[in-house]
Amino acid sequence: MSPQQLANADLHAEVLRREKASRADAAERLGLIAEIDRRRSFEDEGFLSTTSWLRDRFRISGGEAKRWVELARRLAELPDVARALAEGDISFDHARLLASASVDHPERFEEDHKVLIDAAKDLSPTNLRQALDYWRQAHDAEASEVEHERRFDRRKLYSSQTLDGMWRIDGYSDPESGAVIHTALNAVMEPWALDPSDERTPAQRRHDALVEITRHYLDSADAPQQGGEKPHLTLLVDLPTLEGRAGKTCELDETGVISPETARRLACDAGVSRVITQGPSEPLDVGRRTRTIPPAIRRALVVRDGGCAAQGCDRPPRWTDAHHKVHWADGGPTSLDNLVLLCRRHHRMAHGP
Repeated sequence: MSPQQLANADLHAEVLRREKASRADAAERLGLIAEIDRRRSFEDEGFLSTTSWLRDRFRISGGEAKRWVELARRLAELPDVARALAEGDISFDHARLLASASVDHPERFEEDHKVLIDAAKDLSPTNLRQALDYWRQAHDAEASEVEHERRFDRRKLYSSQTLDGMWRIDGYSDPESGAVIHTALNAVMEPWALDPSDERTPAQRRHDALVEITRHYLDSADAPQQGGEKPHLTLLVDLPTLEGRAGKTCELDETGVISPETARRLACDAGVSRVITQGPSEPLDVGRRTRTIPPAIRRALVVRDGGCAAQGCDRPPRWTDAHHKVHWADGGPTSLDNLVLLCRRHHRMAHGP
């Protein structure tokens, strides 16, 4: 019978049955992996370890294979945890958390494991992890503090540009710092989530929230100076591009080529320096840096618009750009009647296709 033919109750029951069967299958698979590891039978096929055998046969990463092997080894010594997994009472993640606790405090775990397994049956993995953290503190406060320091030392953040011009940002944060970041992102994301016209995914809103927070910091008076001025993006663009004609130069420093319309959007509310060149690359004269939007006009825009002027948007002034209705490169004046405050999302839409 296909899923479409099942009644709601039967559909739910079938999903739960399959999940329980999947957990039993995982327990059996871990038992088999433990036996392969004990016999070292991977050597029969020319592999150097159970991890390398799994990585090749399962087509998974080395890290994932290592986690399977480590859990298989631990469950071979923790029959009650293995039984709970096989019976479908706990998940793979529950078993991994309990196995980790048994390594940290083997004697105490031996005494408390039945209580901890019963707790795991009623808790989500996240709540079980929290309960185990309290359990560790209760039995060894000093070791618990060492663990917190170990987590702090594992913090890291990577930022690199890919071959197609995208930026990849990933890493790990310790619990305290991660909570700060998570709270800040949610504070910016929450109003967006209430906008029914916002079609961005949660991941896209999270990304845009990070950009908003970063831009707000760069615009703030507290940002440290570099070379006598606050950090800033450097946009290199020629006049034909800004005027909407076919140009040749349109680049962001450390990023590379961007679209002409992106350059026009960034130039809407930015400091501009004139550079006269002889040929494509020999500077002859550099003019003084001027602000496209003077502070007095910016203040007047804040009073008039109160934030993003797009219908239904409530982004405050600090999250907005001043948008030229007629771009200054096209002869539009930097005056109140030619300017409007737009949040970055609506500013992008104003310059979009």
